[in-house]
Amino acid sequence: MAEQSLQTLGEFLIEKQDDFQYSTGEFSRLLSAIRLASKVVNREVNKAGIADIIGVAGKTNIQGEAQQKLDVLANEIFITALSQREVVCGIASEENDDYIEIKSAANGHLSKYVVLIDPLDGSSNIDVNVSVGTIFSIYRRVTEPGNPVELKDFLQKGSAQIAAGYVVYGSSTMIVYTTGNGVNGFTLDPSLGTYYLSHPKMQFPSEGKIYSVNEGNYIKFPQGVKNYLKYCQMMEGDRPYTSRYIGSLVSDFHRNMIKGGIYLYPSYANAPNGKLRLLYECNPMAFIAEQAGGKASNGFERIMDIEPTELHQRVPFFCGSRTMVEKAEEFMRMDAVKD
Repeated sequence: MAEQSLQTLGEFLIEKQDDFQYSTGEFSRLLSAIRLASKVVNREVNKAGIADIIGVAGKTNIQGEAQQKLDVLANEIFITALSQREVVCGIASEENDDYIEIKSAANGHLSKYVVLIDPLDGSSNIDVNVSVGTIFSIYRRVTEPGNPVELKDFLQKGSAQIAAGYVVYGSSTMIVYTTGNGVNGFTLDPSLGTYYLSHPKMQFPSEGKIYSVNEGNYIKFPQGVKNYLKYCQMMEGDRPYTSRYIGSLVSDFHRNMIKGGIYLYPSYANAPNGKLRLLYECNPMAFIAEQAGGKASNGFERIMDIEPTELHQRVPFFCGSRTMVEKAEEFMRMDAVKD
């Protein structure tokens, strides 16, 4: 396809604005801020090997994990971009202990949106030149505009999301997002600094052949997960399953959505609630998965029906092609009945 015939992300937002129930210039500016920040982070990721921005920053985040230098930088970039557009009343980041209240110079606390973000998913892979990503989730505040944002504006079920997406920084850089009307992917042309629609109407194959899990934790997994993995490994005939695990949720999810597969991060002995965060990782990816015909659960219930109780809440995560997730849930239920 000729480059001049490709649709840009900006043109797509304008064309599809009626698909968004809260269609306002505010929302378009919010997406534009994320688009801009992603380009800046992409630049920093691409030069990480020749700049002093790889390695550990010497700090830990709220989860007690060592922060990478790029974690801190990406966090600052996204917070700055979102704050300066004066379109959000609050931001919650995986890298911050608490949410950040944003008061617009122009309209005080009148902004309607809050953003929850994982600025750099899989950042420990930077040193070895493996794909990483950004995950974002957007909600309308539940408190009255004009007042300071409150914790309950962020502690909303995933089903209340009005938009969610991710950026994958890999062999090419892509933004993939949904506003509840399907999933579309846009690839960055680095020579022009423009995102073009490259993957319209993305869909999970209903069945896949890839399972993505850190099998190094196998001995600590629930028996239901162990049984499901044995099922995957013992598939016979023309349907063998293949293990593919990158260690970056965005990258594993993106591959599985295109090729068909399931991503699992269950609970295990050292992490009884799993490792992934409900608000920053699981809810946005679940929204995208469902909009692409896939499924996401904690092994027993829909991820987006879980009531959040804290900003950094963790949950087990099973996400991907619908029939694969349902089969994993079947093994989980069978084990629960035995117990």
